[in-house]
This record gives sequence, structure tokens and C-alpha cells, in this order.
Amino acid sequence: MAKTVALVVAAGRGRRFGGDIPKQYLPLNGRPVLRHSLARLAADPAIAAVRAVIHPDDRDLYDEAARGLALLEPVHGGDTRQDSVRLGLESLASLSPDKVLIHDGARPFLDEALVARVVAALDDHDGAIPAIAVADTLKKGRDGLVETTVDRAGLWRAQTPQGFRFGPILGAHRAAAGNELTDDSAVAEHTGLRVALVAGTEGNVKITTTEDLARAQVAFAGPGYTCVGNGFDVHRFAPGTGVWLCGVRVPHDFALEGHSDADVALHALTDAILGAVGAGDIGAHFPPTDSQWKGASSDRFLAHARNLVDGLGGRLVHVDVTLICERPKVGPHRPAMRQRLAEILGLALSRVSVKATTTEGLGFTGRREGIAAQATATVWMPV
Repeated sequence: MAKTVALVVAAGRGRRFGGDIPKQYLPLNGRPVLRHSLARLAADPAIAAVRAVIHPDDRDLYDEAARGLALLEPVHGGDTRQDSVRLGLESLASLSPDKVLIHDGARPFLDEALVARVVAALDDHDGAIPAIAVADTLKKGRDGLVETTVDRAGLWRAQTPQGFRFGPILGAHRAAAGNELTDDSAVAEHTGLRVALVAGTEGNVKITTTEDLARAQVAFAGPGYTCVGNGFDVHRFAPGTGVWLCGVRVPHDFALEGHSDADVALHALTDAILGAVGAGDIGAHFPPTDSQWKGASSDRFLAHARNLVDGLGGRLVHVDVTLICERPKVGPHRPAMRQRLAEILGLALSRVSVKATTTEGLGFTGRREGIAAQATATVWMPV
């Protein structure tokens, strides 16, 4: 699969907005505007890594906006947006991505479907941008008077994230250095790259004025909703002297086989939480082909899923895990398992359930070849 990375441009000063704090760090539904974009991109299973481009004076503001999210270290921008994007692209070169998405940090309402349309279009084009056809009659004015009516046929309102094949857009930005082009599509066009149009969304607004921020706040005025995710995982037994279950080491005649510590319960629960917020599965965020996860403690995976929920403005409400095995006996360890899950997830103990059952001697668990686990996570999300 082609590796896609995201670059979030947040180095601007927001002079049209006014105030002492750049608009991307102002609160929107209790979180900085920038955090909405960072969290959504970090949660998208199609995106391998996310990096922000920030102003050197904003590091403390950025650290608060990005707290708990799995992001690349930010880089500093330049004097113009075009400079900032070029510097950001240069910083990604060592990752050798196939595709890059370039997104404005002041557009907090991007969604997974929009991102998917942009990424898919890059299979056939050098670049792709989300856009909306102009529906209003356009007038060109001078000195407060209408000078002429502009033909709106073929005119589109461009949005972000704008996507590109990485090598060509990096080359285009290098070639266009010193120009003052208004977006990355214009940079691509300047060097002859083919850029496709895909459907944007009316909700994918950019916050430019205080009125924009007020309207954006209204979008979060609803009561929110509850969503439920399910997870299931299996690991076979291997030679060893104990198994990890729910973050607790349980003595046993065998271990569980897996790339990480093979904690089947934490893997199932991680998938349940990711599923509740539409963030793919554990393999998309922690590929078993990546050597850095070999032998890793699975509480890192669960904490990552929890942080994604927090980043999206959601709240984990309740989790329920069922272990399926003949041996080892789970009952003596269940209090410790519940306590450990509560610690990792930051939940009250009353919101954590751990159960165990057998298959009455049937199937692979009945033959004592391994352990299965299923999990359910309940999450509250803002509108």
C-alpha cells in the first residue's frame, strides 16, 4: 500500500482575525482549532504519519494543542505559507512517502470520506484537491460599483487537504520558491502537474474571521451521540511460562505467540475503541511488519486508541472484555485486570468489565491451543 503522510500548515499569524493568539490555537468546542485537524488526520487509518508546520513562537501553544496525539515532531515554517509548505515537505523527504496531504490548520471539519477521495485520485493524477462548484452569480467590482458579471461556468472553490504525489510536489515547490502562489494546487499547476478535482464538502470551512469561529461553534451545539465498537482477537499458545491478559501477567504453562507481547485482550479492546470512532484497526496503526513493535507492551496500543478518542473530543464511557479459554483460570486475576484497564484508560473501575468463559471443550480454545478475546467499547462523541 502506498504510504501517505499529512502536513498540517499552522505557522500563520492570522492577521485578518486579530487578537494576541493565532486563530489556529483559539478554543473551538473546548479544544484548540488546530487540534481538531491534527486529531482527525492522526485517527485516519489511511495516513501513516502527521506533521505540523508551526511558527517558532508558538511551540507552547502547539504542545497543548497536540497533547496526547501520535504525531511527528513539528517543524518551523517560513515567512509565507508557500515557504512553510516547502519547508514542511523538505522535512518529510527522509520518510520517502508516496503521497502527501497538505491541510490548513484552520480547517477543523475535514472528514475521512473527503480524505479518501483525495488519496484515491492520486492513483491516476499528480495531484487532487477537494472543491465545490461556484453556485452564486459572480460580480467584478471597482470603487463600490459593479464593473461586470463574471461567467461562473467551470469555476470552483478550492479546499484542503490538497493531495499530491510526494516527489513531484516537492520538486514543484522547490521550482516555485520566491513566487507568491495562493495554494499548493497553484504551485503544482505552475510546473505543469495534472491536478484533479474531487468533491469537497460545504462543512469543510476555513476559519478566517471571528464570525467564522462563531459559526463553527454553532456546529458543535448539538447534544452529541453515543457509538459502540467491537473487537475480536486470537493468539495461539507457544512455549513459555505465562501470558499477558488485560495488561496483567498470568502464570501459565505456555505463553501467547505474537509480534508484540500478544496480549489478546488488549488487542481486542484496542480494536473496539478504534472501531467506535471509525479509526480502522490495530494493524493500521501498529503494523506487525514494523520491527519497532516487536515485543512491545500492548498497553501502548490501548493508550494510543484512548488518546485518539480524546483528540477527537470524545469520551470513553465503558469497556467490556470477554476472555475465551479453558486455561489459565481468569477469575483469580480479574480484579487486577479491571484495575489495570481502568488505569490505562483513565476510567472509573465501575466502567470496566472483564469476564471469562469457555467453549465447553469445543474448537481451538477447547483443545487448549490458544486464547480468544472479544471486547466492546462505548464512546460518546460530539456532533
